Amino acid sequence: MRHTGVWVTIAATLALAACSGGDGDEDATAKGKASTAAPAPVAALVAFSSLTGDAASGERLFVRCQACHVVEAGVNRVGPSLHGVVGRPAGSIPKVRYSSAMKTSGIVWSEEAIFAYLENPRKSMPGTFMSYAGLRDPQERADVIAYLKTLS
Repeated sequence: MRHTGVWVTIAATLALAACSGGDGDEDATAKGKASTAAPAPVAALVAFSSLTGDAASGERLFVRCQACHVVEAGVNRVGPSLHGVVGRPAGSIPKVRYSSAMKTSGIVWSEEAIFAYLENPRKSMPGTFMSYAGLRDPQERADVIAYLKTLS
């Protein structure tokens, strides 16, 4: 299966949630501290695991991103280049102005992390500079990710 790692991530997320007892990141957030790497919602991971992205459709959808992002390596606009984004740590390109939420997120842009983030960036990462409202359709997000994967 194409997304077998998703099931491991889902199982780990559920196990951690069951063991947390409500303490930890919620407590840190309540005290005004940034949470480290918030796991993607389980429902988003389950939805992503059942999809197959189409890179050609994703390339057409990427037009929505081009106001702020490009796919050429080393070229940045308001947002960073998305060349090689899959597998890259968030907030890691030198000389790009990132929000502190992005820089301290601890996220590595896996397919699953991108899928969850693109649904609603500001909800997924409060404090992000990304003003895009989100890509609600799960298939469209999977298509964009398939396209981004071709850019490494």
